[in-house]
Amino acid sequence: MFIYYSTRQVRNQDFRGPDFFVVLNVDGTRERRSWIVWEEEGRYPDVIVELMSPSTAGEDTGRKKRIYEETFRTRNYFVYNPFNGESLQGWYLGIEGRYEELTPNERGWLWCESLGLWLGTWEGTLTKETAVWLRLYDRNGNLVLLPEEVARQEQERANQAESERDRERQRAEQERQEKEAERQRNQQLRNRLLELGVDPETLS
Repeated sequence: MFIYYSTRQVRNQDFRGPDFFVVLNVDGTRERRSWIVWEEEGRYPDVIVELMSPSTAGEDTGRKKRIYEETFRTRNYFVYNPFNGESLQGWYLGIEGRYEELTPNERGWLWCESLGLWLGTWEGTLTKETAVWLRLYDRNGNLVLLPEEVARQEQERANQAESERDRERQRAEQERQEKEAERQRNQQLRNRLLELGVDPETLS
């Protein structure tokens, strides 16, 4: 959605459309078609991520970065080129109110203090497309799953549980059949002994 941050936007085009942004501690259940700062008690995004391309890189690290730093006062700003997995950069708003560049860890991830999460790359398949994606990780380095991944994981667990129940039912049925076969063998032996005039009860 677009972020409108000035009532003069009709004249001056004072709006932004970040690829991804987060505003913390607001009512997320209220439906919004856009983020209108003056209708949100002056709240600006706490985190913004822009996906760069060769044609937008200058704008994303230049004019946009200045707006997010000086006007939005956004605490964490990240840029990433999906076609170059080494391009992740990020900044945090320092004490002087200026952006200071974040230092990546040994994996190339950047810490987002606002979210308490790492931002890093992940290679895999999403929406039927296999690529290197920008993903979030928790403090321990565990991937933060998307809703569809959580649903798929829960479905896999449910399928595994059902398969285990099926195996348990099969084991129980096999045991029942084995006990029935044993009972029939014993009965056949008893009948044979009786035919021979031997009382099975006298046998130890």
